[in-house]
Amino acid sequence: MTVGTLVNLTFGFSIGLSLGLLGGGGSILTVPVLVYVVGQSPQAAITASLAIVGANSALGAFFHRTRGTLNWRLALVFGGVGMVTSFLAAGMSRQFAPTALLLAFAFLMLIIGGLMIVRRSPQDTIQAQRGWPVVLASGAGVGLLTGFLGVGGGFLIVPALVLLVGVPMQQAIGTSLVVIAMNSLAGLLGHLGGPSLDAALILTFVTTGLAGTFVGARLADRLPAAHLRQLFALFVIGLALFLLYDNLPKLLG
Repeated sequence: MTVGTLVNLTFGFSIGLSLGLLGGGGSILTVPVLVYVVGQSPQAAITASLAIVGANSALGAFFHRTRGTLNWRLALVFGGVGMVTSFLAAGMSRQFAPTALLLAFAFLMLIIGGLMIVRRSPQDTIQAQRGWPVVLASGAGVGLLTGFLGVGGGFLIVPALVLLVGVPMQQAIGTSLVVIAMNSLAGLLGHLGGPSLDAALILTFVTTGLAGTFVGARLADRLPAAHLRQLFALFVIGLALFLLYDNLPKLLG
């Protein structure tokens, strides 16, 4: 086994672990790995990422379903309305510089991470008090931000489900994976006419990613909800600080 293959296996497992454990982190980790480590072009990396993250999210959702931590109806409604608003908002991002968009996303992540830390975990009874209008509005808002910023995934879906809809953390993770799989499939279909895909590389990442997703789903089932929220929040804040460090000098320069 070559060093390059071992690196790909390690990163593939880590991406799946993030999805299974936190319900997010797939696309925001996969694209940089494919570009900076594997050496793919950004366009090819985005397309391959959709296939990798979509497959891992779909299986991760299955793992969470077997543990009763997935709400199918909520996922389909939330994801369906989000796909519509994401499509409608996609053209808006062309009016802004990519650096400005990434900085806006970084500030949004800092706010989300802070809210996840300071707000208490919702109880199951809270979800019953919030009707479908809240679900529709939350899904539409997440789709709007995802389409406008071009990124998001679980880092927007999980906080929206927890903070706005009132879903317990474990259920939000499983439910978000269905939404991510839906969005990934839609995006992949839209990119099929682009750069050719490296099937062998995708298979490597998917195979090891599925193993990581399985491990992550089992860990998420065992860890207390408060610890999951804190871990998720710290991960979001860490990525936000990296985006600020990488893009703020470009904007100021």
